[in-house]
Amino acid sequence: MKDDWETPSPRAREVIRKGAEQALDPKAEWLDELFDAVRHASGTSPAHVDPVLEDGARRANLSNLLHWAAANIQRPGARVSANLSPELLESVRDMVRRDLDEKALDIWRLGQNVAWRRWMEICFGLTSDAGVLHEVLALTSRSIYTFIDDTIDAVSEVMRQERRELSQGTHSERLTTVSLILEGAPVSRSSAESRLGYHLTGSHLAAIIWGNDVTGDQLEQAAEQVLAAAGTARRLTLLATGSSMWLWLPVSTAPRTEDLEAGLAAVPAVRVALGRPRSDLDGFRQSHLEAAAVQRMMARLGTSRRAGGYTDAQLVALLSQDVGRADEFVADTLGELACADPVLHLTLRTYLDQQCNAARVAERLYTHRNTVVRRLARCDELLPRPLAHDPVSVGAALHLLSWSGPKE
Repeated sequence: MKDDWETPSPRAREVIRKGAEQALDPKAEWLDELFDAVRHASGTSPAHVDPVLEDGARRANLSNLLHWAAANIQRPGARVSANLSPELLESVRDMVRRDLDEKALDIWRLGQNVAWRRWMEICFGLTSDAGVLHEVLALTSRSIYTFIDDTIDAVSEVMRQERRELSQGTHSERLTTVSLILEGAPVSRSSAESRLGYHLTGSHLAAIIWGNDVTGDQLEQAAEQVLAAAGTARRLTLLATGSSMWLWLPVSTAPRTEDLEAGLAAVPAVRVALGRPRSDLDGFRQSHLEAAAVQRMMARLGTSRRAGGYTDAQLVALLSQDVGRADEFVADTLGELACADPVLHLTLRTYLDQQCNAARVAERLYTHRNTVVRRLARCDELLPRPLAHDPVSVGAALHLLSWSGPKE
């Protein structure tokens, strides 16, 4: 680290210290802006198609911000050492496991641009002295950009070391093979089967298992629950990141998500997304892409459900691409019903699923038909428009609500 670092004046040091104290406790809108700038930037999508990588990027950017701020509280204006925090390194290792290279670290430069704009707002609010402000901004501009450069340099070496370690085992070969299949590249079936140790003929059901701050043992425990629910002992397993696992099971029928929900009660932090059983090499790919769509949907909506299958969630996955507009659709369509007793939601959703047959609803919900009729009448009172005017929209809104939870 070079020694030619300018020492700020006492007044500039005080402004930097006070500003860093504010940055160390960032407002929620600052963090949203910081992450959205990265997530929506062109060329960064490979690091964000997976909710686990997305969460890792969020943690890494927050870690960079807090590391720089904490350093400037202790030594205002001094050069900040590279950030090698556990949160950041775990995110980096996940990138390597997903075959991303050092170019993926450019997302941090996008984050630094947002942080710089917010930092200038803080500084302008702390002093009106033009001379002090000029000194503070000149020094901290260099500080922030140098800090990110130093961190990227240090982390790049960590990535190279991690890549060397992975290349010594079978993980790299299996990941490369699976990535080629998922990209639709021409792959020799026999060669792929040899590398994966898994037959690519017949039916395949893909599952994605993940969670925040979960251990490998928890992922494995959840995988065993998926196997038990699917009625098989055979699987192909790929550790996608430190907190997510990809599975393929040679079965032609998907397990019921209700059964998985019960089985996953012992590992509540873990979530499971399922595709549909598909055939042969293309089915191997399609089932995983379906599971990935369900995973993204569950992460977007922050659902409390532990398991989701593509068959049940396909409509919701499509409708929830824009969460804000989806919430608006639910509110406009359901009105006061959106905040009503979830029993009413379940009754009306089941009524629509059962082709508006109250007797079948009573049978499915193990209740009296008259109770069903009373609940349906109450739903009609709460809806902004009678159910008969647009049952399709009401049904879609109820399915969205069943995944995202009641609105307050």
